[in-house]
Amino acid sequence: MATTRFGRWTVHGDGGHLPPGEVVAPGERLSWPSTIGIGAQHVVAMFGATFLVPLLTGFPPATTLFFSAVGTLLFLVITGGRLPSYLGSSFALIAPITAATASYGMSSALGGVVAVGVLLAVVGAVVHFAGARWIDIVMPPVVTGTIVAFIGFNLAPAAWGNVQQAPVTALVTVAAIVLITVAFRGILGRLSILLGVVTGYVVATLRGEVSYDAVADAAWFGLPEFTTPTFEPALLGLFLPVVLVLVAENVGHVKSVAAMTGQNLDDVTGRALFADGVATVLAGSGGGSGTTTYAENIGVMAATRVYSTAAYLVAGVTALVLSLSPKFGELINTIPAGVLGGAATVLYGMIGMLGVRIWVQNRVDFSDPVNLNTAAIALVMGIANYTWSVGSTSFAGIALGTAAAIGVYHLMRSVARWRGTSQEAATPASAPAGTELDPEALQHDR
Repeated sequence: MATTRFGRWTVHGDGGHLPPGEVVAPGERLSWPSTIGIGAQHVVAMFGATFLVPLLTGFPPATTLFFSAVGTLLFLVITGGRLPSYLGSSFALIAPITAATASYGMSSALGGVVAVGVLLAVVGAVVHFAGARWIDIVMPPVVTGTIVAFIGFNLAPAAWGNVQQAPVTALVTVAAIVLITVAFRGILGRLSILLGVVTGYVVATLRGEVSYDAVADAAWFGLPEFTTPTFEPALLGLFLPVVLVLVAENVGHVKSVAAMTGQNLDDVTGRALFADGVATVLAGSGGGSGTTTYAENIGVMAATRVYSTAAYLVAGVTALVLSLSPKFGELINTIPAGVLGGAATVLYGMIGMLGVRIWVQNRVDFSDPVNLNTAAIALVMGIANYTWSVGSTSFAGIALGTAAAIGVYHLMRSVARWRGTSQEAATPASAPAGTELDPEALQHDR
């Protein structure tokens, strides 16, 4: 039986061949050459999305890569090598970071990232000792899906701003991402964002939109740029709601790995949340973007059926080495606005649709007025970026939308149970999917 102690892996089979249908468990590994190859795939998988976050928020890419590598290695240690995961940049933090940077500067945004990490670590500690059932009670799927959805759609104006600077390049980038997604199978199809950015970058270079002056002046080796955070209480309303998204992402990651490996990983959920919280605190303390588990790397595991945490050790070390090259960081910084705008158009929309996916997967019933009103009110507040100022503190769309989603749901559900009105017949205003009605009623008279 494979050991679950990080740093001690049992070699699977002969270490060189993986017969069809066999799975390499987290506590196992293949030969080191094979493990290094799979680890390199994980680096490529996380690369495009992880680097887009600092590029879109103005953070140093090399610094973000450095802390994502350190965070990944720390995550593996804290979870005891039982949960394979790469901690890449969290998209949920783009909106609050952008708003905070515009108002108070980069250091204040880093303070917000630290606050998110601290709260996430606290949630992880509570889950570890008390269990995760309370998360489902506070944040049922209709609430979680709504929050994830408006965080993505709230960013739409930022994507449009970049697209306007180079519409042709942005269009080529979007087209490349879309076509690569459906034209290739396996790992190439899963890397459509990265390959689409590369395609857009080539077009931008041909159009004279890329400058390499900073790359030529940068050193080959050196530490990334570190920045000390500052703390603005007025920004907490922007950042703290993001914790709900990070909790949902981490819990979803644990459940996905458990389903793929056939192992019960419920007892490691708290440690996973705590580890991501600590990694986010470290990132914010030095100038990096907040971290989260990555669906891109879930895709690599699904394709290879190799869930070995040894591969993630390789990925973390590889990313760490790359982050220590300022020239590499400056090369990433040359990606122009048109490419970023095209990629952001797809990515921000994907974030929004992930919220819809949560509704679909959990079969959220929108003929229920409680669910319908919860999503309706919170989505408008989050997407339109409602703001509310109390003294020197300002609450923006994400904070207000989150509060509305949780508050409206629990208020309406409590009153409905008290009044006995929880079950109501579907009406045209309920926007039924069709299954709530008699199938014969959906057929036209002939």
